[in-house]
Amino acid sequence: MQHENDLVGYELVDDMASAILREKQIKEWKRQWKLELIKKLNPYWNDLYPSII
Repeated sequence: MQHENDLVGYELVDDMASAILREKQIKEWKRQWKLELIKKLNPYWNDLYPSII
């Protein structure tokens, strides 16, 4: 079951400047594009947080 605060996607970047640039890019996207990105990376919408701690 998915919860509101589950981590369902993330991207690794080389530095903070790259992370900020990527975040600004994605913020400009339509909601559907963001959902498609998540579905491509995590099709079952699993909570990824346990895999990064």
